[in-house]
Amino acid sequence: MTPPSAASRGFVVSLISPSRTPCGVETFARGLARATGELGLDSRTLAVAGRRGEAAELWRGLAGAGALIVNLPVVAWKRALLTPLIALAIARLRGARTIVVLHEWADLHPLRRAFVSAYLLLAQVVLFSSPTVRDQFLSSPAGWLPFVLGLAPIPPNIAPPIARLRSAAVARVEAERAKGRLVLGHFGSIYPKKQSTFALEVARALQAMNRSVFVVFVGGFVRASDDVESQFFARVRELGLEESIMVTGYVESDAEIFALFDAVDVFLYSFAEGLTSRRGSVLTCLESGRPVIVNAPKREGEFAHHAVFRRLIAQGALRFAPTDAAPADFARAIGAMDVASRAVAPEIFAPAWRDAAAALRAVLT
Repeated sequence: MTPPSAASRGFVVSLISPSRTPCGVETFARGLARATGELGLDSRTLAVAGRRGEAAELWRGLAGAGALIVNLPVVAWKRALLTPLIALAIARLRGARTIVVLHEWADLHPLRRAFVSAYLLLAQVVLFSSPTVRDQFLSSPAGWLPFVLGLAPIPPNIAPPIARLRSAAVARVEAERAKGRLVLGHFGSIYPKKQSTFALEVARALQAMNRSVFVVFVGGFVRASDDVESQFFARVRELGLEESIMVTGYVESDAEIFALFDAVDVFLYSFAEGLTSRRGSVLTCLESGRPVIVNAPKREGEFAHHAVFRRLIAQGALRFAPTDAAPADFARAIGAMDVASRAVAPEIFAPAWRDAAAALRAVLT
């Protein structure tokens, strides 16, 4: 007789944190829980933060659950490193299927990778945010563990709201654009492995081509021991860009984020591995209708599982530079672009969350 699926044996629990400033991984966790419910599954969330007595709350909250979903790494759990481990252990004791959605691997600090490896000892299914992350994991010592493996298409971090919220930051970017400056955008947290300072190098290259530019970083710095913020601004001073950049810090309102996006001409990114399908922030930028230029992925077939990315590439809204392109290459490509073009159809993004939830449902049945 065929055993019952995890979904039919009980509800599906997504582990989240109570953070009011969720990171991209946490935003995905909350969105996936909503989308799973929209597919007809009994989807619930359980917020944990490493408080005393939380193990008892987890024990009660997982009673009758068919599956537990844990997204990793969540920034808010840095100070509660045992929480996901306790949740996964309780889920196994309760007979629930344990599913980890792994968003990063090689980019993680070695100590964080060690903790994630411990969590994975209690996981039965691992969904990866991209084929590149899956390949990184399978080539590591943890890759021998006997999991059911899958891929989860990552949707945009947020959806564009109908309204816009004006702020001092929005007014500043609009004023710079009104002066005739080309506004470059970069959305998401700033940290070394994201190569956020590459946008500064491109701005300097554009200035060398006699193009007046302004760079807005919509997001803040990741707190780390390597002093990301001071190193970033040291590079700003070295390049003489003090009057040509703005870092907004964390922007809580989606309406303000998209008001800032409206004032951007073109977004740009350059990643060490090229663009991978885990970069939901790139999709969010494309929702604005502004073009995005990014270096091409190293891996062939990176977007084979991700219909939304494939459509955006085919439409030309997402434009590739060579994987190893230099700042000057980006500058020339941006200089030749028609940045007035606004051609992204909103319906392109409509299937994104449904596709992500369907990938989860596939491992629940």
